[in-house]
Amino acid sequence: MAKTVLVVDDDPTQRRLIQAVLEREGFAVAHAESGDAAISHLTSGAAADVILLDMVMPGISGRDALVEMRARGFNQPVIVVTATGGVDTIVGAMQAGAMDFLVKPAAPERIIVSIRNALSMGDLKGEVDRLKKHASGRTGFSDLIGSSPAMTMVKRLGERAAKSAIPILITGESGVGKEVIARAVHGSSDRAGKPFVAVNCGAIPENLVESILFGHEKGSFTGATDKHLGKFQEANGGTLFLDEVGELPLDIQVKLLRALQESEIDPVGGKRPIKVDVRIVSATNRDLSVAVKEGRFREDLFYRLNVFPIEAPALRERKEDIPSLVEAFVRRFNVEEGKAVAGATPETLACLGAFDWPGNVRQLENAVYRAIVLADAPYLQPHDFPAISGVAPPTPAAEPSPAVSAPAAASLVGLPELPTAVPVRILDERGHLRTLEEIERDLIQLAIEIYAGHMSEVARRLGIGRSTLYRKVREQGLEDVIRGGDGSDDDAMGDAREDPDAQVA
Repeated sequence: MAKTVLVVDDDPTQRRLIQAVLEREGFAVAHAESGDAAISHLTSGAAADVILLDMVMPGISGRDALVEMRARGFNQPVIVVTATGGVDTIVGAMQAGAMDFLVKPAAPERIIVSIRNALSMGDLKGEVDRLKKHASGRTGFSDLIGSSPAMTMVKRLGERAAKSAIPILITGESGVGKEVIARAVHGSSDRAGKPFVAVNCGAIPENLVESILFGHEKGSFTGATDKHLGKFQEANGGTLFLDEVGELPLDIQVKLLRALQESEIDPVGGKRPIKVDVRIVSATNRDLSVAVKEGRFREDLFYRLNVFPIEAPALRERKEDIPSLVEAFVRRFNVEEGKAVAGATPETLACLGAFDWPGNVRQLENAVYRAIVLADAPYLQPHDFPAISGVAPPTPAAEPSPAVSAPAAASLVGLPELPTAVPVRILDERGHLRTLEEIERDLIQLAIEIYAGHMSEVARRLGIGRSTLYRKVREQGLEDVIRGGDGSDDDAMGDAREDPDAQVA
C-alpha cells in the first residue's frame, strides 16, 4: 500500500508541483489548504502517514496547527516548510514536534529524502513502542491487526472477557495468533503490567512437566540441585498462558484442575501447598471435546477451562486483513533488516489474497520476511513470493557484447527497444544538409517518444540538463509530444511552465 503524504499549503500551485514530485516516487498525496483543513483531515480518520506543513498560511499558522495536532494525539511525522531559515523559526518548529524542516525553494530530491527519513523514523518509533508494550505486558486489542468481521468479533469477545477473571480457552488452527490474543487479554485486564508467562505444553518432556509447571524443592529428585519455582509461581499476580493444553499428560491434568479450583499448587517434594493468584488462559489447535470422548483429556478439566471460548479465525476466513498484515510486517522487517521497502504492489496483494495460507498468519509473516530480505525494488513484486505466485524471480541481465544488435541490447538491459533505422533525417529532399536546429528538434522528439515522456531519462540519454531540455522543448514547440507520453511531466510543463525538478515548495 502506498504511503500517503498530506501536503498542507495555501498555494495550489505549490501543492500541485509537490504532488507531481511525490507521485512519481509512488506516494499517494492528500491536500489541505490551511491548518484547520489539515486538522479536519486527520480528525476524519483519512490517511496521512507523513505531513508536509507550510509554516506561513492565512488563519492558523503552521506552527499553531502542529501544536494542535500534537495536543489532539496525532503523532504522524511532520516536515515543516518555511521561506525563512532563521534559527528561531526552525527551533520553534522542532520544539512544537516537527521531525525535519525544508527551506523554500526546496529541491525535489531533498523533499523525497526528508519524507523517506521521516517514514523510516516513524516505523522505528512504532516498532520500539510495540516491543515496549510486548515486554511490559500491555499489548491490547487495539494492537491486533485486522478489521474483518471475524477479527472484530474476536476483539469484542476478548475485551469483555478481559474485564473479568473468567478462564478463557482460545481455539484455532496452528499459526492463527492464539498467543497474540492471549497477550491482548492480559494487556486489557487489570493484570496489565504484571507477569505474562507462556508455556507450550506440547514442547515439555513428559517427565519434566510437573516440575516446570508447579516447581520443585532442592533434592526432591535426582538432579534437583536447586529450588525451582515453576511457571505458576512465576506468573503469580499475572496471567499464565497454557498453549497446546491438550498435550498435557492425564496425571498432570489432575494437578492442574486442583490448581484452578483451589488456587494453590503442590511443588514436587514440597511439604505444604502454596497459594497462587494466577489467571489461566489456555489454547489448543485440537478439538478437546473429541479428546474427552477418547479419554485423552479429563472432562472436568475441559469444562473448567472452556468457560469462555474464543475461536481465532484462519487467515483464509479474513483475507481482507491481508493488506494490513503485510503493511505491518513490512514495517517491522524494514526496521529489523535495515531495508526501505515502501510496501507491496496491488498485483502482489491480489496474488497474496488469492492464496489459501494453510500456515495462516505465521506463514504470511515468514513469506513477507523472506521477500523483504531479497527485495531490490521499492515495492514487493509477485516474483518476491515465488512459492505463492508461481512467478520466478527475473534473472540478472548480462551486459550485451559488442556483437549484439541495438534492439537486442536494449531489451537485455530493460530499456525501450530502439528502431533499427533511426528516423532522423540528415539531408533534405534536395540532398542538402538540414539545419542543426531541425535535426535537433527531430532528435528530441524521437527521444521523448522512445522513453515515453520520462524527461529525466530523455535528458540523461541526450547528455543535457533537464532545465536545458525543457527550454529546448518550449523553443521547438514540442509540449504536445510530452503530453502524448505518460503524462508524468504534463502539469509542471503545461501549467507551471517550468522545470518540475528545479526548485519547488
